[in-house]
Amino acid sequence: MSREGNQFKEAGRFTKSPAPELINSAFTMEVNEGTLLYHGMSLADLAHAIMLIEIDVVPQESRAELLNALLEMHNLSVENIDFDNALVDVYTNRDHMLHQRTPETAGWLHAGRPRREVSTLAYLIVTRAELLEVVKNVSELMGTLLDFADENHSTILPDYTYLQRAHPTTLAHYVLTFVQPMSRDLDRLKSVYKRTNKSPAGAGSTNGSRLPIDRERLAKLLGFNGLVLHTRDAMWQPDGPIELMSVALAILCNVDRMTEDLQIWTTSEFNFMDLSESHSRSSIIMPHKKNPYSLTFVRGVAREMIGRLAGTAALQSTPSGQVDNRIFTYSMVPQGLMQTKKALKLLSATISGLTVNKDEMSLAALKSLGGSTDLAEEIMTIYDIDPQTAHSIVGRAVRSATQMGKGLEADLINSAAKDIINRSLNISDDFIEKIMDPKAIVATRIGPGGASLKSVQEMITTFRDLVYECNQWFVTEKSRLKEAEKKLIEKVTALCQCT
Repeated sequence: MSREGNQFKEAGRFTKSPAPELINSAFTMEVNEGTLLYHGMSLADLAHAIMLIEIDVVPQESRAELLNALLEMHNLSVENIDFDNALVDVYTNRDHMLHQRTPETAGWLHAGRPRREVSTLAYLIVTRAELLEVVKNVSELMGTLLDFADENHSTILPDYTYLQRAHPTTLAHYVLTFVQPMSRDLDRLKSVYKRTNKSPAGAGSTNGSRLPIDRERLAKLLGFNGLVLHTRDAMWQPDGPIELMSVALAILCNVDRMTEDLQIWTTSEFNFMDLSESHSRSSIIMPHKKNPYSLTFVRGVAREMIGRLAGTAALQSTPSGQVDNRIFTYSMVPQGLMQTKKALKLLSATISGLTVNKDEMSLAALKSLGGSTDLAEEIMTIYDIDPQTAHSIVGRAVRSATQMGKGLEADLINSAAKDIINRSLNISDDFIEKIMDPKAIVATRIGPGGASLKSVQEMITTFRDLVYECNQWFVTEKSRLKEAEKKLIEKVTALCQCT
């Protein structure tokens, strides 16, 4: 049977071949981007065949031949398959391949199942697998950052707000700024995974099936945890892709903020850190340059995800039961997750390869006047001056010091006090130096989440426990899916032998 003939047989009512313009645009795109769904489609076909046999829809004499053909197709490498763009999509290519192998029994696979169920199942199967990989890579990046924090718990640097020097802190405390949101990322990932791992299989066309389709059996065979109950919603679930891309974007926005900082800190103007040559790229025309290419790539992935989310949302904004979302979304979403995991893996390696210039950081903290807040609070406490007035005294002294290009000295504080409260505080330079010492300042931040060594170590321990728990969940869930696929193949093999 020719490929074209098979397409007509599938469509039934058609008498004309598809137009070249249609083949070269929509069909070609669907085939090319649908190849990543091939393995999931194969699993969906195998599960559907088993279920049809178990409910006695497939005749006894057709069962072994159908299952053997499906098993043979399952073992094919997608890279070695010559897909025909004229056959609409990967689903129809698979149908053609099945008819080539078993023309008399292939048609039984269509019982009680529309085309979109196969693509939807394949999409969910590949998406849940990629979600698990993103979970793994988020937790691995968290582990890398926690190790980095452990190594730099005493590395002093000035914190920055508005790219202006703020309070003294430690590099460890700074790094945990990005670990905390990752704990929320993991929670979101596990939550969206729970919803993604629900089975739409056996939903029929839109209102269910008149055949005794066993939906629970299909879900179990394919490793899903329960059903998407409503048969019409099961096939479309337009909110799912939006949620998935939103979660990916939240992850990437967090790491983008870190890469933005790191790219600034690795400049010669800051010289806080040095990027490994392994994660950099040279300039073709400027021999002296070492471009932070790995950081730039991660930033680019984050920005591209904004467009991917917007595109995904736009594709769901249609009348219900439309195909727009399916044609584009079912490749866009898995590819977005794949890109996310690669960016996370690259960033983890980049962090591990960083060299920290601790002396430069410490010197910047010392020269930053970042202890001015502590000085104002000390003046408030000792001299019983209200905080606003104490802030004004120190602020005026800082302005004078900045104008004169010198440090914050006692005579400037005392002079400012005379101007504002009509009396000198008789503060000494030793007093100011002691209060504004960056290490001493950090040591006072002993509250939960603060920058002191004790607070940082407590946070590191908490986050390490979270990473451990998440890794255990990942291993358990991945093993469960692997076992479900193994049992599915074993069931098919056993039925082939006994039918």
